Amino acid sequence: MLSHWRQYLAISPFYLIFIAFSFFPVLYSLYLAFQRYDGLGAKQFVGLQQFEFLWNDPVFWLSIRNTLAIWVLSTVPTLFGALVLATLLHSVRRFKGFYRIALYVPNVTSIVAVAIFFGAVFSNNFGLVNAILGTVGISPVPWLSNPWLIKLVIALLMTWMWTGYNMIIYLAGLQAIPTSIYEAAKMDGAGPVRTFFQITIPIMRPIILFTVIISTINGLQSFSEPQVLFASNAANQNLGGPGQAGLTTLLYFYQSAFLNNDYGYGAAIVWAFFVLIMVLVVINWRLVQRGRKS
Repeated sequence: MLSHWRQYLAISPFYLIFIAFSFFPVLYSLYLAFQRYDGLGAKQFVGLQQFEFLWNDPVFWLSIRNTLAIWVLSTVPTLFGALVLATLLHSVRRFKGFYRIALYVPNVTSIVAVAIFFGAVFSNNFGLVNAILGTVGISPVPWLSNPWLIKLVIALLMTWMWTGYNMIIYLAGLQAIPTSIYEAAKMDGAGPVRTFFQITIPIMRPIILFTVIISTINGLQSFSEPQVLFASNAANQNLGGPGQAGLTTLLYFYQSAFLNNDYGYGAAIVWAFFVLIMVLVVINWRLVQRGRKS
């Protein structure tokens, strides 16, 4: 091992940066979850009091409900739309490269710019969507003030950004399926719909499992979308829009830690949320694996 010290020295900067800026902050946040700390004064050990308060905090549970609702509203259409688009693109003969780039561009666009754009398009008074609805005699829709429509707009934003990303993954999986399998199914009289559900889906199941897990992790971490849509800052304590309908768990963590200077409680929020994410990932894994065994 010592004979390879030059190689270890060459790769050491990555591990030093990882330990300093990733591993240590994670451990330190776990330590803070058991402390009362405002960022300036002395830390006070409080044991499980932060988590006890968290359990009885109605705003925390509101943020959990908002996050789960936005996650379901965005993840299901994202994965379904990505699979449909990948299937259609796989059968395209011309301009395939153009379609790939066009569908993937939203994922590399600045999320702040996208949120500002969606805020303007779905504005209650001067939004493009309401202007179009007005031309056909439909009254303006309160997109950014109705509790469920707020969640829907955030979900649409996330769907628009992540569909292309998942589509590229599905397309790569489709291209790896031998064409002889489809030719044999066609000779046996299988139509497009039957081929899709009985051949494509079973073969693509490991890739679908991967996208479900990634989408679960990413979808539950919505933060910038509601923050930018509703101009959340230190002067606006009502985060997440009217009635806090768009208050996600990470946005509540941001409010607790960086606006209220309660770093211990903020750490408790993110660790409780981490446990929830892991539980949902395991549930999704088991559901997909159960479908694979059956």
